[in-house]
Amino acid sequence: MPDPANSSLGSPAETDPGAGRGPGRVLVAIYGLFALAAGARAGVQLAIQYAEAPLAYVLSAVAALIYLLATIGLARGGQGGRRLATVACSIELLGVLTVGTLSLIDRAAFPDATVWSVYGKGYGFIPAALPVLGLLWLRHEAMLAEEVDDVGPPPLPEPPQP
Repeated sequence: MPDPANSSLGSPAETDPGAGRGPGRVLVAIYGLFALAAGARAGVQLAIQYAEAPLAYVLSAVAALIYLLATIGLARGGQGGRRLATVACSIELLGVLTVGTLSLIDRAAFPDATVWSVYGKGYGFIPAALPVLGLLWLRHEAMLAEEVDDVGPPPLPEPPQP
């Protein structure tokens, strides 16, 4: 059985709560929701309507996978989790910009919308904003982790005197 502490994601540092606080919790929830929604939508479309718009449906499945990886990375925290989430958010941003632009230029290639079509218009443009917000949060978390590394962990409290 592999040792979880030595996994490729690494174990989260005790001083790094990851996305377990503040805006990080909201990002994890939104990414999880998008992973579920995009995955369910893609699954139904690939199973029932594949011939109608195969490119769009495969891209929706890819988006769901990227959302899932971002969710895992953000929720995990630590250096490995941040690295996974950074890669996922970066690929997501590239995908949103590429698919968004191509869906405007060549509408025939996208007879049915993807999560990323027209920069996520069908989802209130959240898919365009989400990777930017995710990358900004990850940068913030990395800076906090560097401060903790520079300062070191807080000292242990003195034990009570009898």
